[in-house]
Amino acid sequence: MPAGYALEWGGEYESTNDAQASLGAQLPLGFLVMLIISILLFGSVRQPLIIWLMVPMSINGVAIALLGTDTPFGFMSLLGFLSLSGMLIKNAIVLLEEIDLLIREGREKYDAIVEACVSRMRPVMLAAITTILGMAPLLPDAFFRGMAVTIMGGLAFATVLTLIAAPVLYALFFRVRPPRKSKATVELPADLPAGASPAPAE
Repeated sequence: MPAGYALEWGGEYESTNDAQASLGAQLPLGFLVMLIISILLFGSVRQPLIIWLMVPMSINGVAIALLGTDTPFGFMSLLGFLSLSGMLIKNAIVLLEEIDLLIREGREKYDAIVEACVSRMRPVMLAAITTILGMAPLLPDAFFRGMAVTIMGGLAFATVLTLIAAPVLYALFFRVRPPRKSKATVELPADLPAGASPAPAE
């Protein structure tokens, strides 16, 4: 180009970059506040760490949904991912809180994890389904399509992730192992006739 001239992108691209830069400046503070609240809620570091480890995993569902629908990751998709993070954290908090509650009631840790996953599967699934169906009308809209695809695909993947990864991480962090099955042995008397069975113990 001639001296004194420069070329810059404008229009929608420039507006999107400005919006993302403004949003990115506030993200660290927002995530820090959410992390502090989760630590204060559980009074421990391990449960919040489990919750926040699942947030990056949900990116897989978002990527699959965006690639499958050929939707670009724009500003509205970024907003959708932030909303998805809040939903995922909420579901994980509900599940881990139920596990801790059952343990405080005297249940074995392994049994508490299994029972909490079974009891919380229905509310977590229903919450995800209603949110996904609520986003469906936004798919034809060109402006909100990216946000709808991000939330729908990411939430569907994150729901399965919550019910599988959260209990697995909990068991790893707290060193929970399944109980060992003890095999009962029956000692037969030496004078028992051949083919006879011992009498049942009272």
